[in-house]
Amino acid sequence: MLADSISTLPSFLAYFAIAVAILAAFLFAYTQFTPYREVALIRDGNTAAAISLSGTLVGFALPVANVIENSHNLIDLALWSAIACAVQFVTYLVARMTLPQLAQDIPAGKTAPAIFLAALSVGVGLINAACMEY
Repeated sequence: MLADSISTLPSFLAYFAIAVAILAAFLFAYTQFTPYREVALIRDGNTAAAISLSGTLVGFALPVANVIENSHNLIDLALWSAIACAVQFVTYLVARMTLPQLAQDIPAGKTAPAIFLAALSVGVGLINAACMEY
């Protein structure tokens, strides 16, 4: 009975490990893409950086989670995660166009633009996740 309950453990471990690696790669790429260093700002107590990066992370994780739920193999996970990554990068660019001072506001600790970016990232992530039905 226990063997039946954990028979999918290898699949869980594979998907989980790859998803965590994808999440780490996304965080690395995103923090290189933005003109400010979120992790250093967060270490210094910058709430705006924490809000914006957290929203972006959730906005990326939502479609990745949906892909895991609906995918047929790990290649699907990798391909659709790359699409989710691209969508989050475009979302950031749209936020920069909407709020031209965003690149200065986040390091300055201004939370209103950070909340806007976080909400935009999560909202787009939800829509992105819903569209990834195949």
